[in-house]
Amino acid sequence: MSCCDLAAAGQLGKTGIMASDCEPALNQAEGRNPTLERYLGALREAKNDSEQFAALLLVTKAVKAGDIDAKTRRRIFDAVGFTFPNRLLTTKEAPDGCPDHVLRALGVALLACFCSDPELAAHTQVLNKIPILSTFLTARGDPDDAARRSMIDDTYQCLTAVAGTPRGPRHLIAGGTVSALCQAYLGHGYGFDQALALLVGLLAAAETQCWKEAEPDLLAVLRGLSEDFQKAEDASKFELCQLLPLFLPPTTVPSECLRDLQAGLARILGSKLSSWQRNPALKLAARLAHACGSDWIPAGSSGSKFLALLVNLACVEVRLALEESGTEVKEDVVTACYALMELGIQECTRCEQSLLKEPQKVQLVSIMKEAIGAVIHYLLQVGPEKQKEPFVFASVRILGAWLAEETSSLRKEVCQLLPFLVRYAKTLYEEAEEANDLSQQVATLAISPTTPGSTWPGDALRLLLPGWCHLTVEDGPREILIKEGAPSLLCKYFLQQWELTSPGHDTSVLPDSVEIGLQTCCHIFLNLVVTAPGLIKRDACFTSLMNTLMTSLPALVQQQGRLLLAANVATLGLLMARLLSTSPGKS
Repeated sequence: MSCCDLAAAGQLGKTGIMASDCEPALNQAEGRNPTLERYLGALREAKNDSEQFAALLLVTKAVKAGDIDAKTRRRIFDAVGFTFPNRLLTTKEAPDGCPDHVLRALGVALLACFCSDPELAAHTQVLNKIPILSTFLTARGDPDDAARRSMIDDTYQCLTAVAGTPRGPRHLIAGGTVSALCQAYLGHGYGFDQALALLVGLLAAAETQCWKEAEPDLLAVLRGLSEDFQKAEDASKFELCQLLPLFLPPTTVPSECLRDLQAGLARILGSKLSSWQRNPALKLAARLAHACGSDWIPAGSSGSKFLALLVNLACVEVRLALEESGTEVKEDVVTACYALMELGIQECTRCEQSLLKEPQKVQLVSIMKEAIGAVIHYLLQVGPEKQKEPFVFASVRILGAWLAEETSSLRKEVCQLLPFLVRYAKTLYEEAEEANDLSQQVATLAISPTTPGSTWPGDALRLLLPGWCHLTVEDGPREILIKEGAPSLLCKYFLQQWELTSPGHDTSVLPDSVEIGLQTCCHIFLNLVVTAPGLIKRDACFTSLMNTLMTSLPALVQQQGRLLLAANVATLGLLMARLLSTSPGKS
């Protein structure tokens, strides 16, 4: 059999792939094709390679594009099996005048045909071919060779089919596919765009595992994409905005990448854009803010102007989305804008080494105040049926960040919203599992596919504690918080968090946010002791709280690094003990 005949037989895979979206032919709807049946019989009865090749060629001629359906493909597989493709993929002996890669191309074509069946794509005989298939992506050869190009296309077809199975991404990562895809993309050879598309899918499905297995290669891709982004002058820069967040590592982003990304974003956001062009850029900027804070923004005049521009654009987007009731809210974009606003809040309150000058801070605070007003307006419209939606959680988070620094402005609106905030925090506290799941969903709204850490806690109360600490000093807000049952909720929350510091837990791995939350609770309770002593005397939860504090304080004092918390607890306990000792019925 000639080399040309082998190549023709390889078209069986193409036929199967092309036909996967086509309707079966009429003769197959009514009955089986007798000619095809005869050739399949010959294929099953073939006694050697030559007879199998010949039968495959006959099957190829009998099955025209559009005439093959899933059942026919499965029957072809039943006739061929995996043994023959396996031998084609590994053979080192080719017929005279036939390059050995033509045999491999035929083997891959058969696998590609079979992989159009999801059940076969998950078969162990396909999964154990992942390492050898991955090597085909980076194999050197004539870039104009049709058989080689065909083999590369079929290889991507196989790997993509495997990636679509439930456990496929894990097998691909373990089989070295991520590194092979990175090298194929960086080589910019035939099919490199398919390599990037498959990489995106794997990162979206299993980001942590991808980075664990192929961090150097993925960083090389990030460097290439960042450089392309910085240089792009056409519409490709907007496409890169959508891709780049997936390639930001869970660890440190290389400084050269940050420079390129910031320069590219500055050029995009400094131009007049439509929303479909601007939104991906805002989401990329939010992802960088989430990963790096303000470290990716250069110091000096250019950096301060860029940060001011980011926050301005974010505030405008938030107001446009939330001020008008009934407007369709693009939650992923608005959540990204929240992240940029939070970056603005952090820089406006930073005393040393801030990127912003004082006039810029004053201007941005005024602009963010209007955006926070829009957030409050939105939250006032939220009914009980929406309280578990991740966008509501994200909106409460940005409000909490604002109230932690500023409670004097928008006081009337904040007081109006306080009953909702108490009910919302209580709902999530009482349904802790759902609250934790919300934090996962919030992270996927806009920031990244990365599992959220302390930046996106599912604990709504922790977000609100700093603001409530300020508000309990003021008569009006404090009365609302007391009326809505916030002190009792805070006592329960404090005792729950306090358990994490008990000797039975490993306090060496205790997140800083837990201790900070406990300290802030102590400050709120101290405010109540001073401004609302009657509440402390009549609410039984404070008696329980004091007993717990006094019992646990000796052990807390012995814990290294907990001195500040111990001081807060001791002060609170003494003041509460003095109050409660004078209560009716106390000696």
